[in-house]
Amino acid sequence: MPDVTGALAIADWRRRVFALYAKVREISASDPRAAHELWREERDKLFATHPATPVPAPERYGFRGLCVAEYDPAWRFDVVIEPPPEPRSLDVLTGTDGVVPFELLGHVEVPGVGSLGVWRISSYGGGLFIPVKDALAARPGGTYEGGRYAIDTIKGADLGPGDTDDSIVLDFNFTYNPSCAYDPAWACPLAPPDNVVTVEMPVGER
Repeated sequence: MPDVTGALAIADWRRRVFALYAKVREISASDPRAAHELWREERDKLFATHPATPVPAPERYGFRGLCVAEYDPAWRFDVVIEPPPEPRSLDVLTGTDGVVPFELLGHVEVPGVGSLGVWRISSYGGGLFIPVKDALAARPGGTYEGGRYAIDTIKGADLGPGDTDDSIVLDFNFTYNPSCAYDPAWACPLAPPDNVVTVEMPVGER
């Protein structure tokens, strides 16, 4: 039977995340550090108390907040999306949404980081998706082994447009772990080769 309660809880989670990122975009235009602090505090509340939290039930009692690095303005960029030389697609099996098709929208060149693929979710709802797996992945005290998400607009994680029509704001201080980092019951899209970089990214969720 369909899990009505669970579906409604996830819908509420996404409403709250969309509302949070709306506040983040508004504040970050003048004070990115304050926007990041709001993001951190509100996500801690969601993960600790919301019925759709990905934190497994046995671990919720002792949950004391997510491990997020201090804000570093050097990791905030306005980047232009350059179209790919040829069309490419990617099908990803997920735990809740079945097979999700992605198409490569283009790449962004991030100073000091390198090239990152910008993917468009080509099923119902659309959206941009930018995961990243850095050199700290799977290292003790580092980042999640499967990579983190920088942008996932279909889930509300959107830092807004850049200064030109073909650019976006990419602030790695806001990178966060996919749900499968907390509970293996989830199956999440992870960073493909286009989104693996050789530099250490010490900001965002650890």
